[in-house]
Order: sequence, then C-alpha cells, then structure tokens
Amino acid sequence: MAVQTVSGMNGMEVASKKTKKTSNNSSKEGGILQQNRQFLDFFWDIAKPDQNVRLAATENLIQYLKTSDKSDELKYTFKRLVDGLAATREPARPGFSLALAQVLQCFEEVPLSTVLEHINQKHSLRKGNKKLIRNAAFGNFFGVLALFQSGRLVKDPKVLLQCVQLLQSLAEYKEHLKDLPQKTLVDILSEIPESIFEEVLFEALQSDLQSAFTSPERLHLLFVGLQKFPKVLKHKKINKLLGTSSVVTQENIPKLVELLKIAAKSVIKEMRLPGVALDALKIALKEDAFELFWKEVVENGLARDDSRPCLYMCYRLLGAALPLLDKDQLQLILHSNVMLRYGEHVVFTQPADRFKFSPEMERYVDTFLESCDDSEKQMTVLIGFSSLTNQGCPVIPTTWKVIKHVKPDVLQKYINWLKDMFLQPDIESCLDFTTKRQKEKQEHPNMKSQFVFRLRKWIIPRLANIVDNFEVKKEESQVMDIARFILFHAFFDAKLPAIDIPEAETVVSVPLNDQSRSQVVNAFFSMLFNLNYLPLLGKDPVDMEKQRHVLGVTSDGILWIHWLVRYADQLLSHGKPVMAVKPFTEEQKGAWDRMLHDVEKLQKKSKKSNSMEYSAYQQLLLLIGIHLFKAPEESAELLNDVHSCLKKAKKKEEEPEWVEVMVEILLSLYSQPSKLFRMVSRNVFKKICPFLTKNALQLILDVFDPEAEQNEEGAIVVTDDKDQKKSSEDQEEESSSDEDSSEEDGDDDKESDNDELTVDEDLNEVFRKQLMEALQAGKSLGGEDSDEEVDDETMMALDENLSSLFAEHKKRIQAKKDEKAKIREEKILRKGFKIKVLDLIEVFVTKQPESPLVFSVIEPMISLIEQSMSSESTQQDQDFLRKTADIFMNGLCKSRRYCKDVSELKDDLHDMMERLLKRATKQKDSSVALYCFSASLYLFKVLKGNKTEQPQVEEKKSKKKISSAQTGVLDCLDLQRVTSLYQEALQGFMTKRNSPLTLAMFLDLFNRFPFICKPLLSIVLKAVKDGARQHQQAQACSLLQHALQNSCLKQTLSPSEWVDIVKEGVTQVTETLKMIDEIKVKVDQEKLIKCFELLCFLIKTITKQTLDIGLEELPAVLQTLIKKEGFGKSTRIEDLYWNVMTLLGFTRPKKAKKNPDQNVAPETNNVSQKKKGFLPETKKRKNRKKATPGNEQNPTDEEEKKETSEQPGVTKSKKKKNKKRARPTGGGKMEAPEHQAGTKSKKKNKKKRMSGQQEAEDKDNLKEAPVKKKAKPNSEGEGDLQNKRTKRKKK
Repeated sequence: MAVQTVSGMNGMEVASKKTKKTSNNSSKEGGILQQNRQFLDFFWDIAKPDQNVRLAATENLIQYLKTSDKSDELKYTFKRLVDGLAATREPARPGFSLALAQVLQCFEEVPLSTVLEHINQKHSLRKGNKKLIRNAAFGNFFGVLALFQSGRLVKDPKVLLQCVQLLQSLAEYKEHLKDLPQKTLVDILSEIPESIFEEVLFEALQSDLQSAFTSPERLHLLFVGLQKFPKVLKHKKINKLLGTSSVVTQENIPKLVELLKIAAKSVIKEMRLPGVALDALKIALKEDAFELFWKEVVENGLARDDSRPCLYMCYRLLGAALPLLDKDQLQLILHSNVMLRYGEHVVFTQPADRFKFSPEMERYVDTFLESCDDSEKQMTVLIGFSSLTNQGCPVIPTTWKVIKHVKPDVLQKYINWLKDMFLQPDIESCLDFTTKRQKEKQEHPNMKSQFVFRLRKWIIPRLANIVDNFEVKKEESQVMDIARFILFHAFFDAKLPAIDIPEAETVVSVPLNDQSRSQVVNAFFSMLFNLNYLPLLGKDPVDMEKQRHVLGVTSDGILWIHWLVRYADQLLSHGKPVMAVKPFTEEQKGAWDRMLHDVEKLQKKSKKSNSMEYSAYQQLLLLIGIHLFKAPEESAELLNDVHSCLKKAKKKEEEPEWVEVMVEILLSLYSQPSKLFRMVSRNVFKKICPFLTKNALQLILDVFDPEAEQNEEGAIVVTDDKDQKKSSEDQEEESSSDEDSSEEDGDDDKESDNDELTVDEDLNEVFRKQLMEALQAGKSLGGEDSDEEVDDETMMALDENLSSLFAEHKKRIQAKKDEKAKIREEKILRKGFKIKVLDLIEVFVTKQPESPLVFSVIEPMISLIEQSMSSESTQQDQDFLRKTADIFMNGLCKSRRYCKDVSELKDDLHDMMERLLKRATKQKDSSVALYCFSASLYLFKVLKGNKTEQPQVEEKKSKKKISSAQTGVLDCLDLQRVTSLYQEALQGFMTKRNSPLTLAMFLDLFNRFPFICKPLLSIVLKAVKDGARQHQQAQACSLLQHALQNSCLKQTLSPSEWVDIVKEGVTQVTETLKMIDEIKVKVDQEKLIKCFELLCFLIKTITKQTLDIGLEELPAVLQTLIKKEGFGKSTRIEDLYWNVMTLLGFTRPKKAKKNPDQNVAPETNNVSQKKKGFLPETKKRKNRKKATPGNEQNPTDEEEKKETSEQPGVTKSKKKKNKKRARPTGGGKMEAPEHQAGTKSKKKNKKKRMSGQQEAEDKDNLKEAPVKKKAKPNSEGEGDLQNKRTKRKKK
C-alpha cells in the first residue's frame, strides 16, 4: 500500500509540473470529493448496467443538487456527466446522457450553449486521436441527445441549429453510429414548431432534403417534414428540391423501391417495420397516390423480390395500413398479390422450426378491430382474411381470437356469411391459391368438390369456436342460431325449402357427402360438451356475477341440451320437406317419445325440490336421446333400460336391481369416445352412489379382473372411432389416457419386429413343405431328370404355382401381423377404458367412505397395483398405476371418514387384515408392501373405532383401569389377534435378511396406535442384540427410540414396566456394543450411530426422571470402542460417542494445537514439499546406512528446514520452483541427487536476495550445499536465464 501511495503522489507531482490550471481544478474537485463521498457514488451508479439502478441514481442526484446550494458541486456534476458521454462501456453512455438531460431540465439557469461548448471541447472530432474517434463520436451524439431530451432545445434556436449541424457532421461516422444521428434529427423535427423550422432549420436541412433519394434516412427526413410542415414544404418548394411537385410519382417509383429494400434489410434482426416505409404509405395516402404506391412499389417492386426482408416488409405494411384505409382501399389490399404471398407463407411455415409471421399479423388485425368503430371496415377485414384459402381451406385457424373485438352486429353478419358459404360455396369470391407441391401431385382431379369439402371442413369448427370461446361477446340468440344450424346439418336434410324453419329456407347447393356429415356430427357433440359449461348470456353484469355458478342453461333456466332436443323433435314432426338422415323406426320413435315424457316429469319435480339429482337424470336421458341420431339401435336399448330403472327407483323396492342396470348403462357410456358422455355418467353415478349394491359394485370391479377378460368378451364394447379422428381435427377426442395410449404405438412398433420373427418361425415350415411339393410336381428337382430341359408350358405352370404359393404365404404373414396388431390395439383400448372407469371408483370412495362396500374395493385395488408393477412399463401403464395408487392411498387409506358400525363385519375385516399382512410379507417390492400395510392400518383404524381419547383421560384418574378402559373402547377390535399378526410381521422384519417391510411402516403403526407398542417392544428389544444383520439391529435401535419418545406409550405403562423397558434397553445396547470388533463398512457405522443416539436418549431419560438404573458397566464398554479399528474415520460417530460420554460425566479432551517447534515443523514442511521425481533423503545412496527418522538428521537439511520455518513466504515460492523437474540427459536417465540439492539451494538463495536477506547468509548456505554437477542446459541456458531474472528484479 505504501508503494502505491508514493507512486500516486509522484503521478500528481508530474501532472502539476505540466499544467498549473489542471492542478488547481483537481485540487478543488478533490476537496469536493473529500467532503462528501456519497456525492461521488451517484456517478458510479449512473454508469452501472442495471437500468433501475441508473434511474434511481439520477433521481437521487437531482434531489441532492436541489437541496445543496454549492455551485462547485453543480459544476462538477456537469463536468462529470459530459465526460461520461464518451464512456467505453455501452450501458454507461445512455445513463450519463439521461442524467445530463434531467439535470438540464431541473436547472434552467445553466445555459445550453455552455454545455454544448464543453461537449465540443471535451469530445472534439478534429483533435481526437484515430483510436479515440469512436468514443468522441458517441460523446457528441449523446450530448446532443441530452440537450434534446431536456426539452429546452426548442427555446434556444441558436443552440438548436448548432445541434442539427453537429448531427449532420456525425453522419460521416456511420460505421460507429449507424443511423442514430438521422433518427435523432427526425425526432427533433417532429418536436419543433413550424416557425422555427422555416426560420432556422430549413436552410441547414436544404441539402439533405434535396438528396432525399440517396439514402433511406434522408428520405425519412423528407417524409417527416412533409407531414409536420405542410405549409412550409409546399408543391413549389418540393418542385425546387426534387424536380417534381409530389414524391410518389411514376418517375420516383424505382428510387422508392430501392430505398425501401435497403431499409428492409437494415432491420432484418430487429424484425419491425422501418419508419420510412410507414411514412411512405402515409405520404401516398396524402397525395392520393395509394393505388399507385401499392401496385407499383409494394406488389410489383417489393413483393416480387423473393428475399425474406422485403416480403416481411410487405406483410407489415399490409397490417399497419389497415387502420389508415377506407373500405375500397381495404378491399384492394386484401385481394392483392401480397395476401397471396402471405397465404403461401402461412402454409409453408407450418413446421415448428420455421419463422412464422402469422402471430404478428394476428396482432395487427387484433389492434385494428379493437380500435375500429366502423362496422363495415371490421366486416371487410374479417371476410378478407377468411376468404384467403388454399384449395378451399382458409389459412387462418378456426380458433382465430381476434373476433372477440367485433361488435354484435358485425358478429351476426359474420355468422350469416359463414352459413351462406356453407350452403352455397362461392369459389370465385375467395382468394384461392395452390402451392407448387400441390400442383405437382394433383391428387384430386375434381377440384370443385374438393374445394367445397375443405371449405365446409373449416366453417363448422369456426362456428363452433364462436360458441366455445368465452371471450367473444355474443348473445344468446346467436348461440341458438349456431347450435340449430349445426344440429340441422348433422342429422337432417332439407329436400325442399321450408319457410317456417330458418335452417331449411335455403337448400344446399352441393350435397354433403358422408365424410362431411361425420365432421359436422363430431363438431356438434363437441359443441354440446362446451354448451354444458356455458355461463348465462344476455344479462346484466351484476346478475351474471351473482349467478356465475349457474352453467349450461339458458336465460329461461332450460338446459341447452334440452332446448336442442325440443328443436330436434320439432324437425322430426315437421313432415316431408325436412327428413332425418337416419329415419327412426317405430321402436326408436317410441323410445324417443318416452324419453321426452320422462324428462318433462323430472323437470316438474326439479322445479318443486330444486334438487340436482333430477338435473343429472335429465342430462342422461337427453344425451342418450340425442345420441339416437348417431347410433339408433344402441341408444334405443339404453333409453329403455334407463326408463325401467327410473320406474323401479321410484317404487323403492327392497332389492333395487335397477342400480345394477344403471351401472351397466353408465359403463357402456364410458366406453364411448366422448367427454360429454363421461361427464354426464360421472354426475349420474354420484347420485346413485347411496343406492349402490354389492353386485353393482362388483360390475365395476369386474372391469379390472383379468380372468373375466379372458373368459368372456364382456358386455362392454370398447370403441375407437378412427375414421372420425382422421376426418376432423376439431372433433371430440378420447380422454388424456387414450391420447397417451395412441402415442405409445411407437413403443409397440418395436415389439412388432419380434412378432414378425415368431410369425416367420411358425409359417416357414409349412411354406417349405408346400414349396418342395410344388417344385417336385414341376419336376425341377429329383436325380437324373433334373438336368433335362423343360418345355415352356411346364415352366409357365410352375411359375403360376409358385406365384400363387408365395402370394398365399404373404397373405398368411399379413393376416398374422394384423391379428397381432388388433390384439395390441385392443389391449391399449381396454387399458384406456380401465383408466376411465377408475373415475367411478374414485367417486364412490370419496362420496361414500362410510359405506361397508368400501372394504370390498381394497383387495382388488391392491391386485391392480401388483399387476401394474409386474407388467410392461409403458406410459399408459404408468398413468394407470399412478391413478390407482392415488385413489387407494389418498381417497381410501388416508380418508378421515370411514364406516362406523362394523360389528357384523368384524370377523371378515380381521381375516382381511391377516391376508393383507401376509401379502405384504410375501411381496418382492417394498412399494407394493407399503400399500398392503397401509390397508391393514386402515382396517385397524376402522375396527378400533373413533373413541381414541377416552383411555388417556381415564388413565389420569385411575391407572389401574387402563386395560379395562381400552377393552371398553376397542369393542370391535380383537386386540390379541391383531397383536399377534403385527408381532409376526415385526419378527419377520427383524429376523429375515430380505424383508419387504420397512422401518417407516412400523413407525407409522406406533405413531397411530401407541397402545400396541407394549406387546411389540419385547421383539424390538431382543432385535437390538439378536437382529439378523447389523442393518436390522440399527433399525431396532431406531424403532425403540421412536417408540419410547412417544408420550402415549408411557401412559399405557406402569412405572415399574417403564423402568424395566428402559433398563432392558440399556442392557441390550451395552451387549451390542460389546460384540463390535471393527468398524469398517458403512453398515457398521450406521449401527454404531443408531446405538449412540439410543443411548443418549436413554441416559437423558434416566437422569431427568431419576430412575434407579445402574450405568457402571457402560463407560468401560464405551472406552474400549476407541481402540477398535476404524473408529476415528467418521466425525459423526466420534461426536455422538463424546455426547454419550459427556452425559456419563466424562470430559472430551481438547485437540492439541500444532506448535511451530523446530523439530516438528521441518518434518511437516518436508512432507508437504515432496514432489514427483525427487527422492526422499532416506532413499539416497549416501543416507541409506544412517539411522531411522528418529536419529539426527543431516545438518544441511536441518538448516534448510529452519530457514523455511523462519521465512513464511519461502514455502509457497519453493513449491512453484520445484515444478521444474530435472530433465533427462543424453542417456535418458535422471540427474544425480546432488544436482537436485544444488538446484534447490540456488533457488533458496535467489529468494533470500529478493526478500532483502544479507549476502553473507547466502554464501554460508552455498557452502553447506553438497558438490554438484552442472546440468546441461536446454535450448537456452538455465543459468543465464536465472541471472537475467535476478538482474531485472534487482533493477
């Protein structure tokens, strides 16, 4: 530090000799800084990269300057801020510029001219060095920017002119500043008034305006001037400047195109629209030359350039122009070539790794629709983008979110336009395009039918999305209109126009084919699912807020699905003009009429009782009823079954078989690929849960029984509508589990290779025999006749036989593969069906946890978990296992509600508990054993009952009545039998080497049921010493400690029993410690740690409770442990050991500190200084016959060690020097030890000379060193290099 201070002072003296003025200024500034260090910190914070820190520092600096009246601080502030404008760090420059602008704004007494002069002097572009010219350019630019941002530049025209001229001169440094000066100049022009521009700046900017077509920046300057100062830049002046009275002319088109291309490429990384392009569009509108500008500049100029920057500029111009144009101009750009190129871009960039412009275009349209109040313009833009089609399919998505900003009348017009396009597609009104790849393929020769099909495929989901999207401001009438339209064209057909039905007023020009009809059907059921969650429409916000929980009903309180069923019934009864696609038979029509009658009855009852039960039954009937149009035969049977179930449920028979029929109906609905079916079935099942019987529950459990699957195909048919999935992307999909199962086809394909091998092995033998027979029949094989020539007819016959044989063989192989694939697919569908049916189990367990039927679910669910753990682990299997385990643990075992009255089932429950515990002990996986053990604890809780606190209260009054109190509470629990079960399980856990049970299971048992600890402690105490392995002994110690720490256990024991248990624990641990011979492996350490932890607890308990237990034998046993092998390897063991010894009255000895003795320190230094390639002293030839390390050492070594111990800095430097090993000489052998010792002594002598040692000590050390031979130098002599280094360091 002293050297640095001296050098700093010397530097200041040299500076003072050069200039006296600077020294005076620096002394003043130094005085300022010495007075207030906080003032300097502001400038440090202004230069930091964090913007928030810079802004806070600027604000604090201004506040400080306002409160302080010192003029020298204000002068220093301006000087420091101006100096920082040319800082080398990029974040610092804008920080100082902003701070300077804020200070100038607050302190208007400081003239701008003074600040500008200071900027010119400090950052002079003429006097600056070439290396510093970049910083000087930035300093001038940010200085002008600060003056402009201060807001005072307009008030001082002289300084304004100087700033503009400075910005013009900075245009030469484009390689450093790019287009920043021109942008700042444009900003200045946009802020100044017209009078100042005409009087002050016009002459200065005249040259730039005349050369406007030379660069995009100057052209932008001209555009800003034309928009800002139209009275100054009139036609006459523009004619003088440019030679033409307007900018957008036929002559200037090529120049404009070239400049816009340059501007587009300049912002390719920023991905934005250049300001000059938008201003060019505005000038074209101002000069009434928009059509010329769009067609010649944009379409024929920029759009024809295939470069991406130019195309993206065209797209951005299209989006930015939407708010500026009228209706005719909007139609012009929306039907232009730019829209076609945009559509091609959307189609080409469908892969995820490509840049997509569609989100940015969506933002443009969204902003336009939100800010536009003209309904006609909104409608024009919606139709324009919806008419951009690729072979009939619009390029915008069906879930286009911009529609949320349109007005209600525009939304209705848009809905009508979509319906008209569906009924009578107008191909000519669409802006359709075909890609090159589509033209090459030409898959569909009939382009018109394909156009209509693709257009209708898009229109129906577009209409459904208007209903689904909650953000769209729609009325109830509009939702009804869309729902009626989709329902009509899904299930009905208008043969003739019908005036009384709006959907049948217009007949479809192109009839719907089967594929289009299936897409409409799927879209209808998808919309029906969303209608079930639709909030109320067409009411005041206050009323809607009150009734926000009411979903799926109209404003009249009618279910949406009920309203649609009424409309369908009206269509059925209409007559010949409207016919159903699939007409009903008499039986199906009867089922439909009964369904309507039942729904009316339920509706009347729901009005009286306001029960959700009737609403659930209504939804079930209506859903099955409307499903009649899709699957008439199945739905009619289901309706008849539901009708009979409702009749029997009303009569309330003693054996309600109707529940079983209803469960079968719900299971059949669960097999359908519809979320709406599953949702309604789940709601209905919630209502019938209280009436569920054992047989009905068994029907659900049979779904998971693998034997039932093998024995019979089952009444439940799992369906998978693949054709529907292929036909429409927006239809209802299978549940998430089904989607996951479809993704697993890739994993199943890997198994197909193995299947092919097995198929080939089965069919090869048969094929070989047939092939041999065919060849023998053609006499191509067999001894002597094989060499004879065969005529053509025989060869042709043989070829035909062989070809037919190979064809049959190929068919057999394909049939076998198809069968395997069908089995695999059926397996996936069944697994998905099981995942969906688990919802019913979850509903039953959570809604009816107090039902005795819950106990019949336990063992089947454990079997499911076992099967899933042992089966192949696909993603679908993992989902199934995860869901099953979650329902079992969280929904059943951890439920706070359970069956209270189990007096009739107690024997069965005890038997089940026994089976579960035996099942747990036989498991291979401890995770499965955990579920079995948790189920046994759940049964334990049920049998014990809910009176858990009574024994504790009675024990305080009379400890003698504890056992009688417990037996009174545990009336249904056979405690003796349960205790024997858990004793057997605990005995196996402590004695078997590989037990699936874990410590956590028994800890859970002890924590939840402490009264069972007493009969189990004897096994635990015995296992502390006699466990099967060290691991079991450690687990026994831990289990005993946790059991004794439980306060409830002590309340169940008498004082004498408590003392006996503690005494036995001490005895067992002592005997265990005696048996320890060595501590090598981790298991031994774990056992010792658990023993010490248990001892700590036992000794503390004895001391605190003053128990009469002797501990005389324990200290001697513990003291012998220190001598065991491997005791000191673990610090935790050592700490726990001394914790126990401290409790016994022993004091832990303090570790002796290492003293820097002369005899000890050299040895440690010598050991630490050993390096590879150096022989220790005892191994050297001359020291071999000397004494061992206990004898006297070599005097040379002793002195060297003393020196190193005296000099603390020598050891570190010596380690660095020793890294240079002695290199082998010509024979490849290492140099002699004497040479190494001599090299060491030389290095020591050098270090001593460097650290200020005397030369006499160096000579003495050199004399003590042994005689050595000089080492051969490498490419440079080592001695010469060392001499040179020492001379340099001396200098």
